[in-house]
Amino acid sequence: MFEDKKIAFIGPGMMAQAMISGILRNKLAPAHNLLVSGPRQERVDELQEKYGVLPFTINAEAAALADIVILSVKPQRMEKVLEGIAGKLKPGVLVLSIVAGTPIKKIRGALDVPAIVRAMPNTPAQIGQGITVWTINNGVSDEQKELARQILMALGDEVFVEEEDFLDKATALSGTGPAYVYLFMEAMVDAGVHLGFSRRIAEKLVVETVRGSVNFYDLHDEHRHLARLRNQVTSPGGTSAEALYYLEKAGFRTALSRAIWAAYERSSSLGKNK
Repeated sequence: MFEDKKIAFIGPGMMAQAMISGILRNKLAPAHNLLVSGPRQERVDELQEKYGVLPFTINAEAAALADIVILSVKPQRMEKVLEGIAGKLKPGVLVLSIVAGTPIKKIRGALDVPAIVRAMPNTPAQIGQGITVWTINNGVSDEQKELARQILMALGDEVFVEEEDFLDKATALSGTGPAYVYLFMEAMVDAGVHLGFSRRIAEKLVVETVRGSVNFYDLHDEHRHLARLRNQVTSPGGTSAEALYYLEKAGFRTALSRAIWAAYERSSSLGKNK
C-alpha cells in the first residue's frame, strides 16, 4: 500500500520516531521512502543512522517530495511550520497532524490542501501500545483514510470519530491520561513509603499492581463493567471497602472528573485561539 509513497515527518521528536519505528516494524514502507525534517542536523542524522530514513533540515524540501506529510511539531511552533511549507506541497497530498490544539480548519486555511487527518495519540504510542483518536475532513478519500489508519495503527490501537470536537475530548481523557495514572501511582508509592517500605519496593509493588490489574481486565469480556472487577476485591467490611470509603469521602471521582473536564476546556480554548 505504501511502496510507492513517500512520507515526510515535519518534526523529528519522540512521537515521530515512534511512528517511524512502527512503520518499519510493520513493514508498511521502506526506510528510503521516509523523510524526516527538523532544525537540528544532529537529530535528523541520528534518525538516519538508526532507521535509514532521509534527513532534512528545511521542512519545505522534505514536504515537497512527500505524498503524505505528517505534522509532528510542538504546538507553539505549528504556525511557523505551516507558513514554511505552504505552497510547497504536491497535488493530492495527504496531511496528517498529531499536533494538539490546531484544528483542521486552521491547517486547511494555511496549506490550501483538501485532504487532512487530525489525530491525538498518547505517550504509550512510543512503545507501540498507545491509543489514538482521529478524524478526517471531507477531502480525504477512502484510500487516504485507510493509509492514515495503517500509519496510526503502527502506534497501537486507534479509534475513528466523525466529529473533530472529540479530539479535544480525547486530549483530556487519553492524551493527558498517562499523567493522571502516574500521579495516582506516585501517590500510592508515597503511601507505601509512609507505611515503611523502601521506595524501591513500594514502586515495584505499585507498578506490578497496576500492570497486573490492566492485564486481568484484558482477560475478561470487553463489555464487562469495571465496577464488577472492583467488587471482586471488595469484601464487605474488609480493607478494600474501608479504603474505598475514604476515597469516595474525599471526592476522588469528582476531583478526577473535574480535572479531565478542565483539560478539555483548555484544549478547546487553545484551538479557538488559533
